[in-house]
Amino acid sequence: MSRAEVSRMRSPLVPLGTLIGRELRNEKLEKPFLKYGQAALAKKGEDYFLIKPDCLRVPGNPSTSFSVFAIFDGHNGISAAIFAKENLLDNVLSAIPQESSREEWLQALPRALVAGFVKTDIEFQQKGETSGTTVTFVVIDDWTITVASVGDSRCILDTQGGVVSLLTVDHRLEENVEERERVTASGGEVGRLNVYGGNEVGPLRCWPGGLCLSRSIGDTDVGEFIVPIPHVKQVKISNAGGRLIIASDGIWDALSSDMAAKSCRGLPAELAAKLVVKEALRSRGLKDDTTCLVVDIIPCDQPVLPPTPRKKQNMLRSLLFGKKSQSFTNKSTNKLSSVGVVEELFEEGSAMLAERLGKDFPSNTNSGLFRCAVCQVDQAPADGLSVNSGPFFSPASKPWEGPFLCANCRKKKDAMEGKRAGIPTVTS
Repeated sequence: MSRAEVSRMRSPLVPLGTLIGRELRNEKLEKPFLKYGQAALAKKGEDYFLIKPDCLRVPGNPSTSFSVFAIFDGHNGISAAIFAKENLLDNVLSAIPQESSREEWLQALPRALVAGFVKTDIEFQQKGETSGTTVTFVVIDDWTITVASVGDSRCILDTQGGVVSLLTVDHRLEENVEERERVTASGGEVGRLNVYGGNEVGPLRCWPGGLCLSRSIGDTDVGEFIVPIPHVKQVKISNAGGRLIIASDGIWDALSSDMAAKSCRGLPAELAAKLVVKEALRSRGLKDDTTCLVVDIIPCDQPVLPPTPRKKQNMLRSLLFGKKSQSFTNKSTNKLSSVGVVEELFEEGSAMLAERLGKDFPSNTNSGLFRCAVCQVDQAPADGLSVNSGPFFSPASKPWEGPFLCANCRKKKDAMEGKRAGIPTVTS
């Protein structure tokens, strides 16, 4: 190996003042900084996005900062997309215990995202409007990325190793067999449009309503088996950084994940977002609202995201998603120094609320009241459903093994699981 090659492999020199500052602050690694860009073309005007790079876990403490980026692709109107954009983040944060450490906060985040999505759906459906929206919701805290999604918007990660990974799951009935089986088991009907002569056309849809998706926020007219429970994935990237591309299906119907990533490599985030939209338009034309966010997670000592090395991907795939335990125990000892390494911290996509909220969701027992794990309202145990408050469950179902739910959120849970309203519950 030549001296020039050895020199290129060395880490960039860090000024002495920076090193001293790190020691004084007892920091092992500086926080990365983010650069982001957005681009969109409207066909129906139902796409919305959220960019909040200055959120704080602890109000007034800049060292607890995190960022949120989200895409809301509405259908049958814009009300659900706007409502989710305005309320979802607050609903998620309200489900995380206050005064949590950063590690506790990150560990609680996947469960809080489930609670926040369900609460937002309940609140919107109470408005009596019938529109719906997909959601791809991304939280970035230092090198940790947490993505929650319902519908068919998508988030991909392009690491410095040149490997593109999908951080979401598409909830389209046409492609997702498990979701089709869940919807039909819960009482929905899945089929295509019938035209004159009995011929079937178009993608698989859920009836009533004719929605192509199995998960969304809103869609009151479709049926409660179209659930707002998100797929959640949490990963940690190496300190080489990476790029996120978050986009509505107007992009992904035209471009594969690899095509989108490759089309904009080496460009700054703002220009990259515009190029991805342009490439989708060139490939398919403007057939749907097309919205793209590009977020670069950049090491603090570099002005821009380094160009992706041109290496054979098959040599790097063994580095991708070295899956770890869902527990955060001993996470501080797992150093991600290799270029392109992605450590999977958590992934769960079940549509069953009991599996997503767990059994140990905190309750406000000091006053004798229990706090609903979804809406965060304090109520007496007799007014809701809890594993510790007796057999509060429908006769035809298994006992509820999750945390306390108020009566309203309990009805939502039962409806999502396909239990008919009006079935008497057994209490003791």
